Amino acid sequence: MTPKLLIVWPQRLPAVKDVAMTSQFTAIDAPVCVAALYRFARFDDPEALRAPLQKLCNDSAIRGTILLANEGINGTIAGPHEGITAVLDHIRTLPDCADIEVKFSGAQTMPFLRMKVRLKREIVTMGQGDLNPVENAGTYVDPADWNALISAPDTIVIDTRNDYEVAVGQFEGAIDPRTPSFRDFPEWFRAERERLLAQGDGTPPRVAMYCTGGIRCEKSTAFLTSEGVDEVYHLKGGILKYLETVPEELSLWRGECFVFDQRVSVGHGLVQGSYVLCHACREPVSAEAVESPLYEEGVSCPACHGTRTEQQRASYRERHKQQLLARERGYQHVGAKMPGKSDDYG
Repeated sequence: MTPKLLIVWPQRLPAVKDVAMTSQFTAIDAPVCVAALYRFARFDDPEALRAPLQKLCNDSAIRGTILLANEGINGTIAGPHEGITAVLDHIRTLPDCADIEVKFSGAQTMPFLRMKVRLKREIVTMGQGDLNPVENAGTYVDPADWNALISAPDTIVIDTRNDYEVAVGQFEGAIDPRTPSFRDFPEWFRAERERLLAQGDGTPPRVAMYCTGGIRCEKSTAFLTSEGVDEVYHLKGGILKYLETVPEELSLWRGECFVFDQRVSVGHGLVQGSYVLCHACREPVSAEAVESPLYEEGVSCPACHGTRTEQQRASYRERHKQQLLARERGYQHVGAKMPGKSDDYG
């Protein structure tokens, strides 16, 4: 894949390399290495790739989820550093994956319950047929240049993530489509297009889009390009790369970033955030909401308490009890669920 050239803005942020090195050392020092990865590439037979990759992950003590499709690979994995290295070395041998995008962070405990390599129709589901991000994605913008782009008066900024992710944090001034799933994004854009792209002087604005790790940006900008929008940009490496490399005092990010693993959220420097997961509705729960009388660990949170019956809460309470017992005994409970409600990883 040959990406479009990065746009470099005159107001490029300083000292980004120093912060990036600090974040890398944090990931190296952590007992568990977490790697978020994706690549749009042509896999003629993704099924043939699944079993060897699953076996290598199992043999290397790696957990997480990897999605394979004809359009490429997407996932997040975690484990010992040598195991992550072995799996990434293997993935880089796959067709057109030598330069796969990988973002590293660290965790104090294993953030995944099991390892799954799954076959999918799309590595991130939009349901728009044969979009080709390899050829038609928008223009990359480096994190060091992102602030200048989104602060420009002729730029509109769109968050392509799901509503429950945006609630945890977003860029200052970004438009929230309030979509429950990435596959809802095309319908939202087509309904809002005229309003979004209207300018007083008749000149279409630049459109800047972002997501967690970059994959949804690539597909959504390819979608906008297919819809005839000319100036479309996206954040290279997504929010995670921005939080890793941009100094907090210069950041335009507000809040934390939701992630699809047991960390639930991360902040600047990719340190683990303050959110926990409600295991009833799988919504992220803020520290403030945890103090609510409607929050009960494993049972309910303020967002879902009124939508569940007492019988359901009793069932959740028993499930949570079994999970705690399994954890004490060093087992994995089969009913445990990961954060998020879809396969919109990245």
